[in-house]
Amino acid sequence: MMWFVACCALMSGADSEPAQPTPSTAVIVVVGEPGEAQYAEMFANWADRWKEATAKGESSFTCIGLTSADLAKQEDREILRETLAALAKEPPETLWVVLIGHGTFDGKKAKFNLRGADITATELAERLAPLSCRTAIINCASASGPFVSELAQANRVVLAATQSGYEQNFARFGGYLSQAIGDAAGDLDKDGQTSLLEAWLAAAQQTQEYYDSDARLATEHSLLDDNGDDNGDGKGTPADWFRGIHLIKRSKDATLPDGTFANQFILVPGEDALVLSAEQREQRDALERQLAELRQQKGELAEGEYLNRLEAILLPLAKIYQSMEQPK
Repeated sequence: MMWFVACCALMSGADSEPAQPTPSTAVIVVVGEPGEAQYAEMFANWADRWKEATAKGESSFTCIGLTSADLAKQEDREILRETLAALAKEPPETLWVVLIGHGTFDGKKAKFNLRGADITATELAERLAPLSCRTAIINCASASGPFVSELAQANRVVLAATQSGYEQNFARFGGYLSQAIGDAAGDLDKDGQTSLLEAWLAAAQQTQEYYDSDARLATEHSLLDDNGDDNGDGKGTPADWFRGIHLIKRSKDATLPDGTFANQFILVPGEDALVLSAEQREQRDALERQLAELRQQKGELAEGEYLNRLEAILLPLAKIYQSMEQPK
């Protein structure tokens, strides 16, 4: 019966079926140069939340930037380079890279501030290039907007705390995201788990509420991109374009909407989550992207053609969900 329920839900335009946990996930949290003691404590707390969420999901966890290692021997930038190079030799199915700290932008280059030499958006893109696995890159720093266009690529989700490099005040977004990523309260589609998309929407809302609480001028506006170089433009989408997990606005060029892929990233699976094999997940991901594209074209198609195309997507999806099993 599950395949029938899934098919009916999709036919009715309801939220998409649960994104599934991945068999092999690696999380790298990079904590940058805090500058001040208050930020050092804050960033360490955020990193701890990511560590706790990763443990719940039984994934591997690596943290860079919190040890008291002698930086004269090896800077954090080099440790990150070596960590990514090692993963490229034996990549996980899913990789999360989380940057916690401060950022800068001089009008040309956007940087994430590390202990020792900083890393630019361009260099991070180069370091990630050998990794073909599905990847989420989350920059929680100020002035992080330029990282979106620099890192956008097929099979990637890119989040930035700011919409441009000129939002250079301290960014609070990362704190809210570190809370939301392992919090079931962020589960908007009620599938028993909180996806990266849902956690991002919750964090963006909480960030805005912080500024609204005392009529502060908001100095950070987060962006999400997961359609870069994949029938998309890599420009990112702001959170206020969404209602629930669905977009309520359309870009002028009608590109594939952001959000579909991010909703398939689950760090903490629900207890009753159903499991897809790697092959099934790949098929599911492709079909859900086709569904998102079709919904974008609905107003341009005759009703009969739209329904025929919809059926051609929903039936294979139903078969996938019918074959899913609960973890033992």
